[in-house]
Amino acid sequence: MSEAITVLLIDDDKDLLRATGQTLELAGFHVALSTSAETALSGLNADFKGVVVSDIRMPGLDGLEMFHRIRSIDPELPVILMTGHGDISMAVKAIQDGAYDFLAKPFAAERLVQCVRRAAEKRALVLENRGLRKAAQQAEDGLPLIGQTPVMQRLRDMLRQIADTDVDVLVTGETGTGKEVVASLLHQWSRRSRGHFVALNCGALPEQVIESELFGHEPGAFTGAQKKRIGRIEHASGGTLFLDEIESMPPSSQIQMLRVLEMREVTPLGTNEIRPVDLRVVAASKVDLGDPGQRKGFRDDLYYRLNVVTLSIPPLRERRDDVPLLFNYFAERASRRFGRSVPPLSSAVARYLRDHDWPGNVRELAHLAERFVLGVWQLSQALPSVLVGSQQDLTLPERLERYEAEIIRETLKSCRGNVQETIATLGIPRKTFYDKMQRHGIVRSDFAIGD
Repeated sequence: MSEAITVLLIDDDKDLLRATGQTLELAGFHVALSTSAETALSGLNADFKGVVVSDIRMPGLDGLEMFHRIRSIDPELPVILMTGHGDISMAVKAIQDGAYDFLAKPFAAERLVQCVRRAAEKRALVLENRGLRKAAQQAEDGLPLIGQTPVMQRLRDMLRQIADTDVDVLVTGETGTGKEVVASLLHQWSRRSRGHFVALNCGALPEQVIESELFGHEPGAFTGAQKKRIGRIEHASGGTLFLDEIESMPPSSQIQMLRVLEMREVTPLGTNEIRPVDLRVVAASKVDLGDPGQRKGFRDDLYYRLNVVTLSIPPLRERRDDVPLLFNYFAERASRRFGRSVPPLSSAVARYLRDHDWPGNVRELAHLAERFVLGVWQLSQALPSVLVGSQQDLTLPERLERYEAEIIRETLKSCRGNVQETIATLGIPRKTFYDKMQRHGIVRSDFAIGD
């Protein structure tokens, strides 16, 4: 963190400026020194990857006025004010207005370093979230299959390469990975995009209904068939037919589907009329049909007919670097849908997003983002994942310690740093609370109003 973050240090006392700068450099920060607030402001913008530490009492533009100007540039840029005893009331007012913290002179070097380090972590998180929001907006505008990992980039490249061909495609992936998104993109990016995209979940229909849905029927073809019905296959002519969970298709329908793929024609129920169809078939399976043990009752010849091009979508746990981008995308989408602003992402939630195994894949992440925006998801609900999940290398006491720290941080956040309210909520003695704060390295001021 300290290598990536710059500390802009401002003080008209050159000796003190030099000494304070050396303290921060020894702690590993890159330090930019300035004796003038006006000069320092000229180099600041909303993309500044750093923290501002400034004295209050300076000739010309003082630290308070400079802080308010910084607020107009970027209200989320952390400003730490250095004050004499006579300026403490002004510093407290500045914190209420949004300053990050203040240091009363003389202050210990370690106090300065800790304060700057926490502010730097906060700044890095703000900039990361901004970058993710921007990437999510770009993804929504032109890249529905979201992901920056190499495996997702290769998948998109493959989709563009085969989209405008008429080759049938088999898409494999666990539940919730986005198989229908892939099928939809193949349709959108092809010359068939003006035709219908017709989707059918083969596992959602009973055997006696699926043939009528696929092939259509004439009046009187069976009991209850009072009107002519165009089947999904014929309706997709000129476009794309997407068959989800094709491994669930009944054996009798598999035989008929094989003929459709080979001859590109259908015969509706109740008639001998053969109707030609012009379509592309995209089939999806949540099991590996290439494995005979998983293929089970699925016909080998139908599998080999579909297996001209196979696209495999990796589960979310195998592309964890895409999780923050996806979460921000779904959170922004939920924000517009529900008319709610996206809450700030705490470091604890960010760690959970990184460490969770996501058995429900992208669908699970999308639903969690919606609950997060609605304010009905709490980190405490994720106890099993925090304690086990991907942390198998930790001992049970280590997992419990980590979870205890998360609970204290989340309670402090919900109580806005109020110690008395936090202790009452946690139901522990004051001394125990402070002992645990010290053991976990938790600082109350990080959660206070104005932080």
